[in-house]
Amino acid sequence: MSSDLIARVQEDGVRFVSLQFTDILGTIKSVTIPVGRLEEVMEQGLWFDGSSIEGFARIYESDRVLVPDPATYQVFPWSAPERRRARLICDIYGPDGQPALSVPRQALKRMLARAAERGGYVYNVGPELEFFLFKRNSENSSGYPTRPAPHDVGSYFDFSPRDEAQQVRSEIVLALEEMGMQVEMSHHECAIGQHEIDFRYADALTSADNAVTFKYIVRAIAATYGIYASFMPKPIFGIAGSGMHTHQSLFDTEGQNLFYDADDEYRLSRLAYNFIAGQMEHARALSAVVAPTVNSYKRLTPGYEAPVYICWAHLNRSALIRVPAHGAWHKSAARAELRCPDPSTNPYLAFAAMLAAGFDGIERDLDTPPPVNEDVYDFDERTLRERAIGTLPGTLAEALDALEQDGVIQEALGPDITDAFLRAKRAEWDEYRIQVTNWELERYLETA
Repeated sequence: MSSDLIARVQEDGVRFVSLQFTDILGTIKSVTIPVGRLEEVMEQGLWFDGSSIEGFARIYESDRVLVPDPATYQVFPWSAPERRRARLICDIYGPDGQPALSVPRQALKRMLARAAERGGYVYNVGPELEFFLFKRNSENSSGYPTRPAPHDVGSYFDFSPRDEAQQVRSEIVLALEEMGMQVEMSHHECAIGQHEIDFRYADALTSADNAVTFKYIVRAIAATYGIYASFMPKPIFGIAGSGMHTHQSLFDTEGQNLFYDADDEYRLSRLAYNFIAGQMEHARALSAVVAPTVNSYKRLTPGYEAPVYICWAHLNRSALIRVPAHGAWHKSAARAELRCPDPSTNPYLAFAAMLAAGFDGIERDLDTPPPVNEDVYDFDERTLRERAIGTLPGTLAEALDALEQDGVIQEALGPDITDAFLRAKRAEWDEYRIQVTNWELERYLETA
């Protein structure tokens, strides 16, 4: 494999290779090597100081080794020929040659291996990452606008051949395809300046790699137009926020969709219902991982097609889990869409936690309650109680409390990641909690 990769790199005229991975919070980290060192790195790895990366290692056990995954090789299409750059996503190992327990990609690999060993399952996911494009104007000293200024005034599915936002999306799609991702569609989303580009579902590890690559490419292409892309869940008050609705299914190793049952009303198998029940059971703790920022809970409010109530439904977009329509002729499309994740999450941790929750439902043979096909936002408190519909956490602090009580989600992440994640996110909440906001000044400065 190493020799095949070296030959391909030479054929592509690559001069530099970026070795990429993510920290606990999902931030892309990268170290660049000249192409002449690639063969050595492929054989021996690249040592680095893990103590400087969020959550990776303590100062006295800091040595870590980057080991590139040859399957992730891609050339950056915007790099100039004389400085052509490629990337490889890396796994990370300790000095003992074992996978590092504090690495998000390894956590997902462990969970996928568990599902394969115990049930022969292949976990497929298709994330839909929404994002905003903003102008760079009225900048402050940080280089970002004091108030986000949307790049366009379009609305859902709007199109104009002279629309600059359409041009940006087209460039992003071309770059994604050049990097090996199969784009299914792109369109303007509900809010002004908001967009969505969907790529084809795949096994969870490939989809997580694709999600990380997607965010990198969107930001890079936006920058070439003098604008910037934001995956912040709720950048503007009063309009729709950005989600990462994630379609999920379990296949067997022969490629058969195990979520499909032709005799069921919704064409879902018992396994699928178990999986949905498991995610509902762990939804509050799951929120801490899939909606991991203070700002995430500004999106998870009624009225903007973002779920608040823990229920499932067929088609209903106000439910936490939606079962999209699919015909009997399209068995592979049977799936469950989890609607609470947002694009600020680390996709490796998100998919690991989502699989763990669903898998727990399968192992315990949990039953789903009846579907809720009405608009849940219209329910009063009495109706919610009568139908035993719970709610997602209202703040990051509540979500972290739930995570601290949930052994299934913690086991999926592993103790090292769980401890580092909780520590970082508690610090984020505490920093937010003591801020004096513009809303407080406007509300209380002259009236209190």
